[in-house]
Order: sequence, then structure tokens, then C-alpha cells
Amino acid sequence: MTTNRLEAFSDGVLAIIITIMVLELKAPEDLNLQALIPKLPIFISYLFSFIYLGIYWNNHHHLFQITEKINGRILWANLHLLFWLSLIPFTTSWIGKNYTASTPVALYGFVLLMSAIAYFILQGFIIRHHDNDFALRKVIGKDIKGKISLILYIIGVAISYVDTWIAIIVYIAVAIIWFVPDKRIENSITG
Repeated sequence: MTTNRLEAFSDGVLAIIITIMVLELKAPEDLNLQALIPKLPIFISYLFSFIYLGIYWNNHHHLFQITEKINGRILWANLHLLFWLSLIPFTTSWIGKNYTASTPVALYGFVLLMSAIAYFILQGFIIRHHDNDFALRKVIGKDIKGKISLILYIIGVAISYVDTWIAIIVYIAVAIIWFVPDKRIENSITG
């Protein structure tokens, strides 16, 4: 089975997720710039969630550029990832309106954590479905960046009940870690 349909479906789902998220941005009733100030936290939460979805889309694209074949487990693992990503609009809206409240900040981090775990599972199923010479197996190596991200998400979720700002900074730090694309996969495709 080739990856074309899986990639097209995933691209469509991610486009819908982003569309749903942007629809949560409501214009203020007033017509002056001051009316935008209360909307700033909602816009910032949208911006970071958009960046996160962009990171997942980019990495997903590279992952399936290197993947030679798929099976049912990979299809289900991909759906598992899309499920968690589809919750980002809800948590984005909630944290945007309640960024100083522990539970929305913790839930936002939990969804990011589960998305990362789902991606890790998908990547593992793909590696196991290929032989020992599969380029992804070599490129990923020990996946230090992925493991650090999981640990940071867990810390962010836990710390959100102590200080929401520190938790948000932790989530932003993970986005920064992943914002610069990992060239190892791209180089293994072209090189």
C-alpha cells in the first residue's frame, strides 16, 4: 500500500483543524484598535497552535516522504495522531480565554503531550514495518529531541497547577525546539 491516500487524507484533516481554529477568532464589536487588546491572548494562543500544527504537518510530510510502504497499523496510528491534533482547536480556544487558569493550561499541555506520543507511536510502527536498512531507523537514532519534548510536556502539565506562565513557557520552548525543521530526514531523501 502506498502513502498517497494517507498523506492526502491527513493534509485535509489538518486543513480542517486549522480552519476550525481560525473560526474561533471573533472580531470585536467596537471599531477601534483598543477593542483588539482583550482579544490578544486568544490570538496568541491561535498563533502558537497554528505553529504547532505547522510543525506536525511539516514533520508528517517528511515522515511519509521517507516511508516506502504502509499497513493497517500505520493507518490506525495515523488516525490516532489526527484524533489528538483535532482537539487542539478546543484547547486553543479554552486556553486563549483562560490562560491564567490551571485546568485549561494543563489540558492544552496534555493534548500536546498526547499528540507527541501519538506521533512517536506512528513513527515506531513505520520503522517496524520496514527492514533494518530503512533510512528512517538510522535518521531518528535515539530521538533525543522527541524524548526531551515528552519530558517537557509532562513538566508543563504538572507545573500548570503551580504557575500557568511557567507551563506556557515550557510549551513555547518545545515549539521552538521543533520550529527549526529536522534536516536529517530531508537529507536522507535527497542525499
